[in-house]
Amino acid sequence: MEGTTGRSKSEMESGSTSNNNESHIAFKEGSWFGQFKNGSNPWMARYVYGLIFLASNLLAWAVRDYGRNAFPEMERLKNCQGGRGCLGAEGVLRVSLGCFAFYFVMFLSTAGTSSLYNCRDTWHSGWWSVKIGLWIALTATAFLVPTFIIQIYGEIAHFGAGVFLLVQLVSVISFITWLNDCCQQDKTEDKCHIHVMLLAIAAYIICIVGIIMMYVWYAPEPSCLLNIFFITWTLVLIQLMTSVSLHPKVNAGILTPGLMGLYIVFICWCAIRSEPAGENCIRKAEASNRTDWLTIIVKKEAPVGDAVPYGYGFFHFVFATGAMYFAMLLIGWNTHHIIKKWTIDVGWTSTWVRIVNEWLAVCVYLWMLVAPVILLRCRQTNESA
Repeated sequence: MEGTTGRSKSEMESGSTSNNNESHIAFKEGSWFGQFKNGSNPWMARYVYGLIFLASNLLAWAVRDYGRNAFPEMERLKNCQGGRGCLGAEGVLRVSLGCFAFYFVMFLSTAGTSSLYNCRDTWHSGWWSVKIGLWIALTATAFLVPTFIIQIYGEIAHFGAGVFLLVQLVSVISFITWLNDCCQQDKTEDKCHIHVMLLAIAAYIICIVGIIMMYVWYAPEPSCLLNIFFITWTLVLIQLMTSVSLHPKVNAGILTPGLMGLYIVFICWCAIRSEPAGENCIRKAEASNRTDWLTIIVKKEAPVGDAVPYGYGFFHFVFATGAMYFAMLLIGWNTHHIIKKWTIDVGWTSTWVRIVNEWLAVCVYLWMLVAPVILLRCRQTNESA
């Protein structure tokens, strides 16, 4: 009797597992529309959340640049003060607040989800009509809140955008170190040795060319001291990262400092490009039209058993801070800054945010290099004592 009961339980468990696997395979092999309609597909959900985030970005841009023509009804709202409180920079903050509220609600409702096929997984991966309605409702509600709340949110958004930059920074450095570790594994070291050398040499060549071009474009005169300092200090930081990485006690190779060099040269270029148009030291001083290319990449890996393929809570947390970040880009990190049409992340505040981000990237990278050496020395000291 006990054997029969055990067999029935195992059959039920195997049956439920097979049903889950079958539904999982059906979702992955179905059409795009079928996956969206049926829901409960975490892989497809990422793209839908990305489209919602993109829609918020476009709406914020439209409110800032074309609000008075495209949304004349807003001028009649009590909190809009004739349009001044709901359009322009404050309009961007209102759209950002609605987007942040949506992803923060999703963060609270999905944080800690560990397995597929439960109610929180279904909520994350399905119920799209309800969630799109929630996003629209929260965005609309943001235009009804008093102005002083929007001003408070604008100050908080500076911190949230900084958190987003930090997450982005750690993700880039982690990816670079992961790539270097993969190339240094025993199984692939011989095959990757030539590729690593070629990639590292190419990275350093691009860094040098980028430094030279920035001197030509953004420091044409000796009086351009600030730009000369930014560019020269970037070159010094590349040399510092390379020296620490090649130190015998660290021995991290030349690939990671080369790739990090590309990253900080790019940040330095973005920082100088963020300087207000009209500066004498910028030959290419026309208003720039650019976007931030760096983003958090979610790995697409098959889950083990019924485990979720990625952290739902963290996924929504990144989008929530990203909502604050795009607001700062569109208003130039200054809630009282008047920014021209078709410009993103322009102003002295934006420039210094980028520069500090570059310096912080180097500090984090150097700490990741020297921390194991310091911890090992401390451990040896404690053991000897």
